[in-house]
Amino acid sequence: MSTAHNHAEKGEIAKVVLMPGDPLRAKYIAETYLEDPVQFNAVRNMFGYTGTYKGKRISVMGSGMGMASIGIYSYELFKFYDVEAIIRIGSAGAYVDDLHLFDLILADSAWSESTYPYAQAGVKEAIMKPSAQLNATIKEAASTLKKELRCARIHSSDVFYHEANVPDHEDFYRDHGCVCVEMESFALFHNAHILGKHAACLLTISDSLVSNEEISAQQRERSFDEMMILGLQSASAWMEKGGQ
Repeated sequence: MSTAHNHAEKGEIAKVVLMPGDPLRAKYIAETYLEDPVQFNAVRNMFGYTGTYKGKRISVMGSGMGMASIGIYSYELFKFYDVEAIIRIGSAGAYVDDLHLFDLILADSAWSESTYPYAQAGVKEAIMKPSAQLNATIKEAASTLKKELRCARIHSSDVFYHEANVPDHEDFYRDHGCVCVEMESFALFHNAHILGKHAACLLTISDSLVSNEEISAQQRERSFDEMMILGLQSASAWMEKGGQ
C-alpha cells in the first residue's frame, strides 16, 4: 500500500533505513554504495531506494528539513511499512570549539524547545533518547572501522535563523549540554518511542557557530562519505544481529 507521501508498496522497503535530510544525498548513497538499488519513491522528489550492502538489504530515503518533515516520513516508515530501525545521517552546526568540520557525532540524547511530541501524542518532554541497542551497534561499527566518534547531547531546533534577542549557542551548551545543532532527531526519536521502534542519529559537523567555518552545499551532498559508510556498516551489522 502506498501513502500520500510514499509510492512504495509493502515489502519494497527494508527493515532498516538510512535517512539523510537531503534526498539528493539519498540518491548519492544508493548509486555509490548499494548494489542493485531500486527506487521506491519519488513523491515530492523525496527519493527512496532499496538495495544491498555487504549482502544485507538496506533502504535509504530523504527526510526533508525539520521535525514536521521527518515526523511524516519516519512515522510512515515505522507504522505503515514495518521498518524496525532508522539511522538519521545528517549535518550539524558546532556549538563548542573542540568540534571541527567533518567530525562525527553520535547523539546520546536530543534536547529541544519543540512542541512536536506534545502536539503529536501529548508527551511533555524536552529530552528524547535514541535506541540504546542501535547506538551500541553504531559504536561497535565505528570501532571496527577505526572511526573517531563523539557521543553527546545534541540540540534539535525548530528554527534555523534566530534573532539576536533569543538564546544562542552558548546558552544552549551551558544550560542544556548541547554540543551541536540539527533540526530532526527529536521528532525521529519520539516517533520511534511511541511506535516501539529503534532510531539513532549520526551527524557530521558542517559548520561552526564558534569559528564561523562552514563547508559548501555541494560538499554537504557529496563529502560526508565517512558518515555514510559508518551508517551503512551499522545498518548491515544491525541486520546481522537480527535487528535486536
